Amino acid sequence: MKIKWYGHASFRLTPHEGPIVITDPYTPEGVGYAPITESADLVLISSDDDDAHCRADLIQGAPEVLNALKIAQTGGRGHAAGLEVTAIEAAEWDHHPEHAVPGQNGMYRFTLDGIKFAHMGDVGNPLTDQQIAFFEDVDVLFALAGGYLTIELPDLMKMIHRVQPKLVIPMHFRTLTYRPRNTMWIESFLSHFKDEAVDFACNHEVELTADDIPDSTRVLVMDYAR
Repeated sequence: MKIKWYGHASFRLTPHEGPIVITDPYTPEGVGYAPITESADLVLISSDDDDAHCRADLIQGAPEVLNALKIAQTGGRGHAAGLEVTAIEAAEWDHHPEHAVPGQNGMYRFTLDGIKFAHMGDVGNPLTDQQIAFFEDVDVLFALAGGYLTIELPDLMKMIHRVQPKLVIPMHFRTLTYRPRNTMWIESFLSHFKDEAVDFACNHEVELTADDIPDSTRVLVMDYAR
């Protein structure tokens, strides 16, 4: 399994078996990250009206597309490209500067190469007990680590401490190229973990197998693709 972080909330997962998946593709001009030029079999989006999380139309080829919000609103399970995806509804930050009414989105889960992944979409508020339970038994959590515009870090850590995902890969935090202001740098998120529980990939792509999943929660900080 190869995991590539394009930036923001967008990853590309290339499994040994199964579909190539891209999560939450963005509008490059809006977030400041490079255009996504690679193809995929399946694109997962957390909503259909947020240019930072829904630009499946910019992905090369003709991938199948699943909208996590629609899945959450229609029974909680969806299938495409041979993959089952489960989702739960969430709302973006109540005080979002660009939206008078908080936008709805979906947080979602799926399994590839025997690894259970979860993506937090664009949730912006404290999680309910039902939403926290959605992340139980997760191997890899793509976590919103920037605070501003998304869930605040104490509320995020409440969920992480309760469900104890095995590997946390932070996303949606401030970088030198990320355009939105006031989002926190990664140090704010990492301050909630012991130094010995944090690894730095120093690359925008890593390889991961089920055997590599740690026994207790660790953080893996990735670089973004140029």
